[in-house]
Amino acid sequence: MNIKILGTGCPNCQRLEANTKQALSELKMEATVEKVTEIQDIMSYGVMGTPALVVDEKVEVSGRIPDVSEIKTILSK
Repeated sequence: MNIKILGTGCPNCQRLEANTKQALSELKMEATVEKVTEIQDIMSYGVMGTPALVVDEKVEVSGRIPDVSEIKTILSK
């Protein structure tokens, strides 16, 4: 599983990254978590608001910070 956190490195982006890593830990799942900070790269996903969560190249959430339980639900699909 490949997970990308789209954002410029703001506190909200950092919180999304922390929530994602916590969800992975609680689910005992292995995944590559990558931060995408370049505006051009973020725009290539069609995301208008950050932070955004991308799982296996599919944008799951954008413009808000999902809580750990919501991320766990997304990752369990």
